[in-house]
Amino acid sequence: MTTLLVVAKQPLPGRAKTRLTPPFTPEEAASLAEAALADTLATAARVPADRHVLVLDGAPGPWLPPGFHVVPQTTGGLDVRLAAAFAACDGPALLIGMDTPQITPETLAPALCWDTHDAWFGPAADGGFWALGLAGPDPALLLGVPMSRPDTGAVQYARLRAAGLGVGLLPVLRDVDTARDARHVADEAPGTRFAARHAHLTAATAGGGS
Repeated sequence: MTTLLVVAKQPLPGRAKTRLTPPFTPEEAASLAEAALADTLATAARVPADRHVLVLDGAPGPWLPPGFHVVPQTTGGLDVRLAAAFAACDGPALLIGMDTPQITPETLAPALCWDTHDAWFGPAADGGFWALGLAGPDPALLLGVPMSRPDTGAVQYARLRAAGLGVGLLPVLRDVDTARDARHVADEAPGTRFAARHAHLTAATAGGGS
């Protein structure tokens, strides 16, 4: 049974996408976070996994589509929280975050195949990673990996290889962390909710609005 895990934070002002402020206000940053999360969940819902799980810090909102089992994140550092998400899975699992609204089902499809790989790894442009798939969800593969650093992805990938796993690589994607990231991702995925929200907010700013 393959599980698709989406790890996310409730998009609340002052808690979500704080690195977007400035130039965006906390409310605008939260609205961009909500759009990114809605896009991510809509894509994940179209991926033919056996289970779709939202591992959430906070409470669900109207952005949550049907078909997801919602579980709370554990406390602790990000490595601990990701490890706990994998530990709750009975079989192969693919984990993604909410920071890459440009993903499509086609982007994720290879990582649902375990015939030739023990793990899948999606590197992020900032040095982190946006996806991690494990045929055998061993929490020890994540515990102790330093998170939110330029070498996070390299350390996590090395951990997988050191465990003797055959690792398949997914495309390098840009996380939405800064205003520059947001602009690039909106340009890359013009048909998304995220792009529409970004266009609305930047047009309002250019026109002298909030």
